[in-house]
Amino acid sequence: MTEKSPAVAVQVARSSQDLGRGPNRGLTDSPVIEVRDLEKTYRTARGSLTLFQHLDFTVQPGELVAIVGQSGAGKSTLLHILGALDAPSAGTVYCASTNVATLSSRQAATFRNREIGYVWQFHYLLPEFTAQENVAMPLLAGGRSRREALAIAANWLREVGLEERRDHRPGELSGGEQQRVALARALVNQPRLLLADEPTGDLDAVTSNQMFALLQRIHTGHGLTSVVVTHNAELAARCTRVMRLEAGRLEPLTA
Repeated sequence: MTEKSPAVAVQVARSSQDLGRGPNRGLTDSPVIEVRDLEKTYRTARGSLTLFQHLDFTVQPGELVAIVGQSGAGKSTLLHILGALDAPSAGTVYCASTNVATLSSRQAATFRNREIGYVWQFHYLLPEFTAQENVAMPLLAGGRSRREALAIAANWLREVGLEERRDHRPGELSGGEQQRVALARALVNQPRLLLADEPTGDLDAVTSNQMFALLQRIHTGHGLTSVVVTHNAELAARCTRVMRLEAGRLEPLTA
């Protein structure tokens, strides 16, 4: 089974503000994510492989939800469906007030550019560009002037504590610094929803804790709704809610 590369999910700008819209932006009584009767089946050489079926769940505005489960359970696939990177086989997937299950490829790209920020286990930074240029890339792709894009990128690097490293290329940064740059890039377009797939998976324990604390602070400070896939039970426990994906079912995880 081949999943789509997250490198294709480069966001384009949609706001002229430098940072987020404040801790209360976009908060309503309606769920940010509402999934009903979701099914995902792949065709393989050995027959059909169904990752999940009749899957239902919601995520409310402002929640930081962790999804845990064994490798191969479909956690990344579920995240891709929420972010319109992959299509479900059946069901409805309302994400940021849009039924992403019905979008065409072009509509899905527009939706991602407007509503979603992604952070992946690997940073996917472009090695020939500086940290500031990497963060600015989605803004430049959206038509911003270089001067404006770099100014906004500098503000986001300050937000993640890397202002003094803005002229360094990825190869000159530590693993934790690279992930912080990736987080700034994911948020530079001020998305409504942050999706993070094992964002600390390649980091040591100390750096993982620091990275997750930063993600939590930005999540709260900028009024985000976030879904995080992680194998780290300790980090998952720090989220608003923890759910386990197992045998095609997504169930609350109780202590």
